[in-house]
Amino acid sequence: MFELSQLRCFVAVAEELHFGRAAERLHLTQPPVSRQIQVLERVLDVALLNRTSRAVRLTPAGRRFLVEARRILRLSDEAAATARRVASGQAGSVTLGFTAAAAYRTLPDLVRAARVRLPEADILLKEMVSAAQAEALGAQAIDLGLMRPPLPPAADGSLRIARETLVAALPDDHSLAAGEGVTAEAVAAEPLIAYAPDEARYFHDLVGDYFAESDLSPRAVQHLAQIHTILSLVRSGLGLALVPESAASLRVAGVTLRPLIPAPRRPVELFLVWRRGNDNPLIPIIAELAASMPELN
Repeated sequence: MFELSQLRCFVAVAEELHFGRAAERLHLTQPPVSRQIQVLERVLDVALLNRTSRAVRLTPAGRRFLVEARRILRLSDEAAATARRVASGQAGSVTLGFTAAAAYRTLPDLVRAARVRLPEADILLKEMVSAAQAEALGAQAIDLGLMRPPLPPAADGSLRIARETLVAALPDDHSLAAGEGVTAEAVAAEPLIAYAPDEARYFHDLVGDYFAESDLSPRAVQHLAQIHTILSLVRSGLGLALVPESAASLRVAGVTLRPLIPAPRRPVELFLVWRRGNDNPLIPIIAELAASMPELN
């Protein structure tokens, strides 16, 4: 099999039609260039050049082989450049898991920053609940995850990138929507659209803890997992709900968000997590971008 160095010598001679000029172009002396082409012709078992004391001409086979030699060298250079870009984190791909609520504000901001910093990289997004992300991270099915606490053992690298509070969601025409804030007692006195303990355990526990601090036990009329679905049912008048303040980004018509009185002690947190053993060079760059994002207030 021929070598790339032989192709480079052949292309130089074929383009210059002069061994001396080709050698100068390659920063070599003429004898090594001649030997490389002789070896190439022997490997191919075909004459590529017609040589005389006065001129060098390409044979028909040489003219055709020049096209392919140029293509091979171009592909070789592109492969090397791509490998260097991937190694430096400029290219390649990274798979990012995220919860539905993370898509309200944090995920778009992070993806926008990544597209600016890494225009050649592919960011593959997978929407999953935190528990599914934990399994996927352990199975190396995702590189990074945007998930809620508690963080799984596989997430031995983590960064908190969002911290916000719960607020009350009410229909626009509800009497409580006119005030500046809503007390825990007032919310507990109304039907509550709550979070499913199996599919939205994190928010289920946050809401439960909030009411427990005031010794209140609201009456849950529905248990759901997705915040946008909960807000739709709030709009219908089925009940009130507690949602993260970033839900305001959804701009659900007919729904008003109001601060809770007293404010919840436990914040709503979102973490970027990864495995330290994952050598994907894009991971530290995504983490750096996430660290530079302002926290939600």
